[in-house]
Amino acid sequence: MEGIIVNYRGSHKTQYTNQMIVKVIGIDSRDEAKELIKKTVTWITPSKKEMTGTIMKEHGNKGAVRVKFEIGLPGQAISTRVKIE
Repeated sequence: MEGIIVNYRGSHKTQYTNQMIVKVIGIDSRDEAKELIKKTVTWITPSKKEMTGTIMKEHGNKGAVRVKFEIGLPGQAISTRVKIE
């Protein structure tokens, strides 16, 4: 299963660089996104290193999820694909 990193999680004052909002391809509702909680997400850097994270919670009503990574992701990760296992 694949997803696309949409943005960092944050508000107008605070930005959490180790938490990202991911839109899962093929998931269109909050109920379907709930089934993905605790799954592993992997982003591959341009230098071919793997950065892993865990799906914590659903985000919104359109099938997006909140993913917490071990360390913060760079801005170049936005709009790239991730693998969900």
